[in-house]
Amino acid sequence: MHEHLKPILEGLLFLSGDEGITMEQLLDCLEEVSKEELEETLDTMMKAYLENTHGIELVRFGGVYKFVSKESIHPYAQRLFSSTKMSTLSSAALETLAIVAYKQPITRVEIEEIRGVNCDMMVRKLLARNLIKECGRTDAPGRPFLYEVTEEFMDTFKLESLKELPDLPEFKEERDEELFE
Repeated sequence: MHEHLKPILEGLLFLSGDEGITMEQLLDCLEEVSKEELEETLDTMMKAYLENTHGIELVRFGGVYKFVSKESIHPYAQRLFSSTKMSTLSSAALETLAIVAYKQPITRVEIEEIRGVNCDMMVRKLLARNLIKECGRTDAPGRPFLYEVTEEFMDTFKLESLKELPDLPEFKEERDEELFE
């Protein structure tokens, strides 16, 4: 294993976030590295991150490599985010939460299409606060996760059913005639 490769891979994995990164993407970025050398380095890193000295681990699911927090971190993450009052949810987090509530099940990419900005961090925060959860995967390339609201969301907003959510305002599409009047 080439030691110079490990920090580069860590940086690329970190930047790829929840989406992760494929072997092909890594090979494109690291043209001077062979596939065998890359696989060996990734395997070594996966073993190293399993040690109890790390709060994250490197996993490979469906050919995609990514960092995830270890199972042992979950109760602390829940405390971290649940100790913060709901009123401290940013407008971006509330907007993301509303989109999930009204459009569920929905993928992160679909949320981003509606919001027009990256929402990776918002989805992570809402997952950690147990306001949304993964509810499956789509058949689209990469098999992205689908998200829906949780019982905790329902309790927090004192809802018995999503039917109690206020109706979304209707937006009229402007007709061509109206544009030229």
